[in-house]
Amino acid sequence: QVQLVESGGGLVQPGESLRLSCVVSGIAFRIRGFGWYRQVSGRQRELVATISSSGITSYVDFAKGRFTISRDNDKNTVYLQMNSLKPEDTAVYYCNVPRDVSDMSVYGSWGQGTQVTVSS
Repeated sequence: QVQLVESGGGLVQPGESLRLSCVVSGIAFRIRGFGWYRQVSGRQRELVATISSSGITSYVDFAKGRFTISRDNDKNTVYLQMNSLKPEDTAVYYCNVPRDVSDMSVYGSWGQGTQVTVSS
């Protein structure tokens, strides 16, 4: 029964930054990999970035060079640092435990996420 609680979203102007947090419970945090996902209004949920149990990271093209996924094993928390935000980054952001990246399957249920709005 994985629980994931996202926070840190908000309203920012283009070019500004946000750091999202995901507090995890119900699993052995240190041996799991995690992912950040987002859902733009009217579109399907998509992967943003992943981090393995050993700290290896991977990013989709739109996130490379701007977003950084990290983890704190002492706090059972996964972070997504988002810099140089663009209006097209506006979405609800979710964290989860990837099972298979090819089909977007995850171990946890989808929570409420955290809203990121980038607008001038």
